[in-house]
Amino acid sequence: MSRVERATARAVASKEPSLEEVYAPPKNAAPDEPRGEASEDKPAVSPVREAPWVATTYFGEGLPYSIVHQVSAELFTHFGASLAAVGYTSLYGLAWNTKFLWSPFVDMYGKRRGWVVATQIALGLVVLALAAPADRGDLGVVAWGLIAVSIFAATQDIAVDGFYLDALPKERQAAYSGLRVAAFRGAMLVGKGGLVMLAGLAGGWRWAFLTAAAMMLLLGVGHALFLPRPGQPPRAGSSYGQAFATYLRQPKVGLVLAFILTFRAGDALMFAMSAPFLKDLGLDLTQRGFLSTWGTAVSIAGSVLGGVVVSRLGLERTLLPITILQSAAIPLYAWLAWARPGFWVIFGVVLVEQFVAYTGSAAFMIFLMRRCGAAYRASHFAIGSALMSLITTGAGTVSGLVAQRVGFMTFFLLAFAASIPGVILSMFVPTSRIDDERAQA
Repeated sequence: MSRVERATARAVASKEPSLEEVYAPPKNAAPDEPRGEASEDKPAVSPVREAPWVATTYFGEGLPYSIVHQVSAELFTHFGASLAAVGYTSLYGLAWNTKFLWSPFVDMYGKRRGWVVATQIALGLVVLALAAPADRGDLGVVAWGLIAVSIFAATQDIAVDGFYLDALPKERQAAYSGLRVAAFRGAMLVGKGGLVMLAGLAGGWRWAFLTAAAMMLLLGVGHALFLPRPGQPPRAGSSYGQAFATYLRQPKVGLVLAFILTFRAGDALMFAMSAPFLKDLGLDLTQRGFLSTWGTAVSIAGSVLGGVVVSRLGLERTLLPITILQSAAIPLYAWLAWARPGFWVIFGVVLVEQFVAYTGSAAFMIFLMRRCGAAYRASHFAIGSALMSLITTGAGTVSGLVAQRVGFMTFFLLAFAASIPGVILSMFVPTSRIDDERAQA
């Protein structure tokens, strides 16, 4: 880049971008650039170099999420906390529900790469500080400490998602969406299975928290050394409200928001009651643990396949059929509630449903990525994913009351009905990249 070009870039970066600039494609890229080919101004990069950092950054997202939502419940249960106290751990999810409120700061200040490294090191230090209180059962200290973990973890999510969109050319972002979900799910398996098992084998929670802290610190240091250094995207400027304004002024925003809020509505209801339902079917703790392990493995396979399919065929051709399959799997649980079959039939049905559900998750992540403008990538993705998590929190809150009142079979049929609006909306929502839509306008 010449001295004149650098000076021009600094002048442009110092100004707050307009809506046209937020959604405009790169000036040296053709609007109709075909998917699957590297752009002329960006050399092809081997998946051998890209896949490791994609996997490790999203593993780093999943591990603190598991600590906050899964390990904490096991810890509180182990030390005899009341059911109400264990239930209150779901409130840690508010950090993810509201992360869009501070997501513009990740775009406005510093680099997303720096935010990734800083939040991972901060998470490692906070989890390290909780090792001793967790070991002695000081639940008050642990509870307050997990608030800090949840805030740092939600901020890390903002940074990682924005960095992913920065570091990968748009034609390869869909290809790794399945790997993202798989790495996140793998981290949850490490947390829920490995860390909890370690606490049991070691006779205390200290080593579980020390291990988790070591993993986060290693990720932070490793990413500081080896994460790629993509070119800095257009600076978002100093207007906090512009991040939200540009998201809400995108084409067909009403359809987009409605689809985000309804896509996982049925699954959110169903997942919240899966453990009590399996217990009602007669599965003991060992059987449920066995099924959970295999279900996680199958969900990882489904997310990888979903990413590959959408990358190869395009979101335009696959969103509707994937949404239909995700919805059609929900009545299988209603059938289980009616037929009450043996363990291996239940095992097969749950694996099918998990595979289909996480194929849908991979496709949905690609949809969210395509609704992000260049200058506010982290903010826009945070807004979309936070809206998605709101329906999960809301559905989980009411699911127990509804299931208790109507019974499991009717409950799962209601969950199926809740999924139908998402299927209908998938036929109308925009599926092309938002910068392509602006170029064609």
